[in-house]
Amino acid sequence: MNKVSRILLVVVAACIAGSMWAATPREIVNSLKQRIASDKRTAVWDVKTVSQKGVLTIVGTVGTVDLKEAVTAEFQKNGYNKFSNNLIVLENAVPEGKRWAIVKLGLASLRCEGAHSAEMATQAIMGTPVKVLEYDADDWCRVVTPDDYISYVPSSSISFKTDEEMAQWRKADRYIVTTYCTRLVTEPKGDETITDLTLGCILEYKGEKKGWVCLATPDGRVGYVEKESVESLNTWKQQSFNADLIERTARRMMGSGYLWGGTSTKVTDCSGLSKISYFSNGIILQRDASQQALTGEKFSDYHDAKLGDLLFFGNAKTGRVTHVGIYLRDGKYIHCSGQVKINSLDPKDPAYLYSTLSISRIDGKIGTKGITTVAQHKWYFDN
Repeated sequence: MNKVSRILLVVVAACIAGSMWAATPREIVNSLKQRIASDKRTAVWDVKTVSQKGVLTIVGTVGTVDLKEAVTAEFQKNGYNKFSNNLIVLENAVPEGKRWAIVKLGLASLRCEGAHSAEMATQAIMGTPVKVLEYDADDWCRVVTPDDYISYVPSSSISFKTDEEMAQWRKADRYIVTTYCTRLVTEPKGDETITDLTLGCILEYKGEKKGWVCLATPDGRVGYVEKESVESLNTWKQQSFNADLIERTARRMMGSGYLWGGTSTKVTDCSGLSKISYFSNGIILQRDASQQALTGEKFSDYHDAKLGDLLFFGNAKTGRVTHVGIYLRDGKYIHCSGQVKINSLDPKDPAYLYSTLSISRIDGKIGTKGITTVAQHKWYFDN
């Protein structure tokens, strides 16, 4: 065999080997799902491939345009040049002017399904922007919250906005509630309530009068709140990491009861407590404990922990995270289990309860996966 023949044989063999090891359509879909849509709490993903008249066709449903585009890019990357991407994108079916909304209640309950009898998934406070994936003017909408959590909210709990209205809202002079709980009333020192307000609610600024700030809700109701209960959002968003503030917020909830899905100062669950406490510092955490456990700088020895670190608990055999608390000092931590309370990690302490599976430090990790701020989030500000 001459040299040219040997080269041709090597080339042919390489091509055959390459085709043998090329990823199949199913492998591509499964691999991509694991990378960008493995958590059904944060992604709508029902993707399959079929052969229609000899043409590879991608069918199913995804939540956003970005996911559909990612599928196209992944198949092209793997050498598939002839295929049809027929994926249905939920957000594309939402009418113009209804693709954005802002929570208009002091506190809205979001469910796993579109029914009041369904399990509570999370809560959202007034001024929370949401992206609408499925729209129903008279019933329930499927939405995404700023922490990427997908759930259903009553249409009556949100105020729909056009793209232009959202852009105006992001640039508007807004104030945020910094007190535990207060009310928007019809006039300064008045007793007629327009709406209740909890820590973190965001409203538009309309003026001031005798130590009271005039504010408007997302659906246009106007009233007054005491000036010491709110702060300019533009000022508030500039704060740096403040573990003392996180601790103070959590301690203000001491003794309040546990509610599955709760994420407000009214009532909360374990991961809701960490979300609320960090949000008071302008930081947006992931919704659930198992999601929070995947973020930040991870370590295991609680003796290395400092104020504000997140402690994760659960099944030691499987490693499944089911609970989260916030580290205080001297082995103590605050968490919501039955009620918001303080326990210890030291087995010798009478207040001992649970041993940690892992610990995450959020300080120094702002901007990494799963950790952002209101100031950095494009739904709140045009950055």
